[in-house]
Amino acid sequence: MSVKPDWLRVKAPQWERVGNVKEILRDLKLNTVCEEASCPNIGECFHNGTATFLIMGPACTRACPYCDIDFDKTPRSLDPEEPANLAEAVRRMRLNHVVVTSVNRDDLPDGGATQFARCIEAIRAASPGTTIEVLIPDLCGNWDALETILKAGPEVLNHNTETVERLYRRVRPQGNYERSLELLRRSRAIAPWVYTKSGIMLGLGESEAEIRQVMADLRRVDCDILTMGQYLQPTPKHLPIAEWVAPETFEQWQTLGESMGFLQVVASPLTRSSYHAEQVRALMERYPRSRS
Repeated sequence: MSVKPDWLRVKAPQWERVGNVKEILRDLKLNTVCEEASCPNIGECFHNGTATFLIMGPACTRACPYCDIDFDKTPRSLDPEEPANLAEAVRRMRLNHVVVTSVNRDDLPDGGATQFARCIEAIRAASPGTTIEVLIPDLCGNWDALETILKAGPEVLNHNTETVERLYRRVRPQGNYERSLELLRRSRAIAPWVYTKSGIMLGLGESEAEIRQVMADLRRVDCDILTMGQYLQPTPKHLPIAEWVAPETFEQWQTLGESMGFLQVVASPLTRSSYHAEQVRALMERYPRSRS
């Protein structure tokens, strides 16, 4: 591909604020997807005092060719102090909204669902006013594990579809398109008060018709929130970029998504699934849901 377009260039962050966040993370032995996945928005988010925490990592049991997170067939044992340390980081950073994600842990019988639940419960105890979003893997289709996470009470359940069905074997060789949709469908059935969310990357060679189909499929399972961003190749060893998608094209996708009934669509070249995730608090005020 040609050189990166101007619209994908980000401003240099104020490193003093970034350093403060990193100091908290290192002190509490925590990982963030911002760092592990080389997110282009790390400067802005760390400057604003936000971060997407990566639990059960940093190594992943899957080797998706678009992702910059390290692969390891035999990842480390779970840290029993991780939930408490995560809750302490949320308290120190005074977060109004926190996103907790994880690597794939296909080596664990429940895919790490119990650790997700412990983290949710610890955050709730330390910072009861903080809303919690979990960005979870597909759990290998273990729906009991999904229920474990939802019963812990997150406000938002996020699971990324990532790409169109045709490209799954190439982009997510260990994933399954229908399984991802089923996870979102079951989340709505198990806990209808939880807002569901998914994200896709553009620029991998998908067609407009295929993008429309993913969006329709997500609405079919009553997904509330959609994020759409430009795929960026982390290293020459990763999947190549097939197309640079212009900002005005993302605006058109956002307009279409809103007309299809998504409660919120965040679409831009630099959008990632957790970018400006705190905006969900405004959505929750606009479209309140009760557990009763």
